[in-house]
Amino acid sequence: MSRIRILPDRVANQIAAGEVVERPAAVVKELVENSLDAGATRVEVEFRHGGKSYIRVEDNGSGLTPDEALLALERHATSKIREAADLSAVRTFGFRGEALPSIASVSRFTLASRPATAAEGTEILVNGGKMIHQRACGCPPGTRIEVAHLFNSVPARRKFLKTDETEAAHITRLVRLYAIAHPEVAFSLLEDGRLLFRSPACPDLRERVAEIWGRRSAAELVDFPEVTDLSAGLKIGGLLGQPGLGRPTRDGLITLVNRRPVDSRTLSYAVLEAYHTHVPKGRYPPAILFLEIDPSAVDVNVHPAKREVRFREEGRVRNFVLGAVLAQLRKLTGSKEAATSNAQHPMLNAQVVPAPTSPIQTPTIKTAPAQFETRNPKLETSPTKIGSVASNTSPSSAAIRPPFPSQQRETQNSKLETNLRFTWRLVGRWRGQIYLFETPNGLVLFNARAAHERVWFEELQARFANARAPSQRLLFPLPIEFDSLASTALATHRAWLNQQGFVLEEFGRNFYRLEAVPDWLDPARAENFLRDLAELARERGSAPLRPDDIARLAATRALRLGDQPAEQEIRALAQRLLATAQPLTCPRGHPTFLELASSDLFRRLGGEADAFA
Repeated sequence: MSRIRILPDRVANQIAAGEVVERPAAVVKELVENSLDAGATRVEVEFRHGGKSYIRVEDNGSGLTPDEALLALERHATSKIREAADLSAVRTFGFRGEALPSIASVSRFTLASRPATAAEGTEILVNGGKMIHQRACGCPPGTRIEVAHLFNSVPARRKFLKTDETEAAHITRLVRLYAIAHPEVAFSLLEDGRLLFRSPACPDLRERVAEIWGRRSAAELVDFPEVTDLSAGLKIGGLLGQPGLGRPTRDGLITLVNRRPVDSRTLSYAVLEAYHTHVPKGRYPPAILFLEIDPSAVDVNVHPAKREVRFREEGRVRNFVLGAVLAQLRKLTGSKEAATSNAQHPMLNAQVVPAPTSPIQTPTIKTAPAQFETRNPKLETSPTKIGSVASNTSPSSAAIRPPFPSQQRETQNSKLETNLRFTWRLVGRWRGQIYLFETPNGLVLFNARAAHERVWFEELQARFANARAPSQRLLFPLPIEFDSLASTALATHRAWLNQQGFVLEEFGRNFYRLEAVPDWLDPARAENFLRDLAELARERGSAPLRPDDIARLAATRALRLGDQPAEQEIRALAQRLLATAQPLTCPRGHPTFLELASSDLFRRLGGEADAFA
């Protein structure tokens, strides 16, 4: 008997399903794409238990005749292409003809469809890849597909699915993406019989964003008028995040190529580079970008689920997107400077202009060590305490009270002052938050920002070790809306967060009400910090958050060192750093100080120590 054999169609379909149908959201994606390809102006999606037990996608598209419905369940049966050359001009979402047979092979699959010209529709039932029946039925024009008991015939795949809440969040995000991609199509989404959102056809993209993501998200975006490069056949437009506004993850950066939501490094990196000087470091801009390109210049057949695309001329597309976004950001900010080294791109039609000098100059060092002055005394701000939280809006913002009682901090500092091992002498400030110390062994370059993060990380670690952390009540509770994935992750850890000083109560689906925050957290920073924490919880998945997680996030994003701390504060910070368990790096792994040995310095200067005495 030959060891090589041809797989039965049922097995081949189940293998194909492993590539196309990774989770319930993938089923919804394929069915919604079929509805849009059929010219539907109304699409309704319903699911139960995260899509594991039931999915329904119904539309008012062109519908299928009985013969077409049967052919649609055959492998590689499609109306989109005829030969391989058609792939270079494909504009439809689906074209491989694998989705329906793959889904039907791993579920209880029911298809009911009727063209508008037919008197009756046809219904087909397939269970685990086996045809059960085909019969006439009454149904409205369009197509209705129901998928029940997903992966019941393949239990090995079902056990890899996440919780119902996580799978539901993925479906919700996916339907929102396609609703954004096609604002002219009415969308409805129901979960367990409850309406999540219903959006009629919207002539305006901003209106669609407000309906499905909320007015707050829509207010964060500004119009991006279409920009065209006729020679390259490129056009881009959509909505851009306001300069200065950033989010903790890239989820708010949505890119669409020929109305297809895609993950593209070329597009994402071009937008991030354009926003390089317009968002805080470590944050990502929200944006919804529609790129129109000649189908022959983009390959949509790279990924089995068609999530990724490849451009024929990656560099040209990148430069076009970068230049267009940069030009729009310059208009929004009213700046005449070029934000990046690519400012001479033809799209900008401008020369590189040197960056204007900041009104607050870098402090210069006087002859006496550790004495500082500013070149513009009128703009000089009072020093901010190391333990305080400085506002990120302006240097003159008032700092709130320190997170620990001042008496306790002073006691800690007085103990450190008596530490005879601390023999560093502050020489002056070099750049930004870098200070120069003289030690018996040489010179030390001291990174005050990194040191501040390390000190507070370990102090907050010790604080969170208590059963319940003290909190401060807000005068007015703060309502916060999260996206579905972040909300699900936050709900999982809400009880633990309440023990850490937050008082967070559910206030509707994906809405929460923040009533109190830990006493070390500035209430003005509470919402952004909580959003970052929700994204961290989402990244960790089902794994519990630990005190180290919130301490690291608090030290790096919530607590900030003042712009111009006094000499005694820098000395105290250095002493407190050397008293920590891990003084060499900050919580993110950056060095806190760099020591230059005297012997190395003298050798590089071409002499011995005595020659420089």
